[in-house]
Amino acid sequence: MSPGPARGRGTGVDGGAGRRPVRRWQLVRAGSDAVPASTRRFMARARQRRMRAALPWAVAGGVVAVAGLVAWALLGTGLFGVREVRVEGAELVTAVQVRDAAGVPDGASLARVDLAALAGRIGALPPVERVTVTRDWPDALVVRLTERTGVAVVPRGERFAVVDAAGVVFRTVPQRPDGLPVVRVAAPGPDDPDTRAGLDVLGVLTPELLDQLVEIRVEGLARISLRLHDDRTVFWGDATRGADKARVATALLDQDAARIDVSAPDVVTFR
Repeated sequence: MSPGPARGRGTGVDGGAGRRPVRRWQLVRAGSDAVPASTRRFMARARQRRMRAALPWAVAGGVVAVAGLVAWALLGTGLFGVREVRVEGAELVTAVQVRDAAGVPDGASLARVDLAALAGRIGALPPVERVTVTRDWPDALVVRLTERTGVAVVPRGERFAVVDAAGVVFRTVPQRPDGLPVVRVAAPGPDDPDTRAGLDVLGVLTPELLDQLVEIRVEGLARISLRLHDDRTVFWGDATRGADKARVATALLDQDAARIDVSAPDVVTFR
């Protein structure tokens, strides 16, 4: 018998004759020397460009994250809360009065304190002329005061109202303070015309007149007079031409006269 057909030796799955051979692929990592040097340089430059392009965004993201953390610490936690209110320059008011006027709760966020509003509340205290408020990190507020200076007193019953150069009444005391002249007006205050007129006259008096002065009496804007020692009177009239009136009145202090009228300083009368 003749032998049957011979079985093929192909590489197919079933090895059948006439079938197309199946190739098997395998990935192999090429060595670095398999990539041309020019290609490697191009790829390295491309990576550097990508890194340089991403760097600003990375930095910006870091800054935003840090800023958010700082803001959270300042505003959202008690880490930087107010623990102390330091008061400087207070003599007529007490530190307790200043802190009460400030009204800042203990532990309030130092960054959230409205310094202008705080200064306004403290500045409403009558003896305070100017005030500045600053933060002293991490936990304090510093209040610096400039208090009013008295230039005259106004009798009010058995007490004396102390006024500053603007006519503001900022203290009331039971006895007349030494060194402060008396200005008699009906209703002392910065908006009172009589108060302003009396203080204007006080501001132009010579040292000789001040040494003799007992009080300035303002009975009307054109009826201002000075009462001196020995019950002498200088009738001043209104507050105009104050420097001329002061010069003439000073020159006549040696005259034996109970009343000197300098209301018209060019035509002086005395008796």
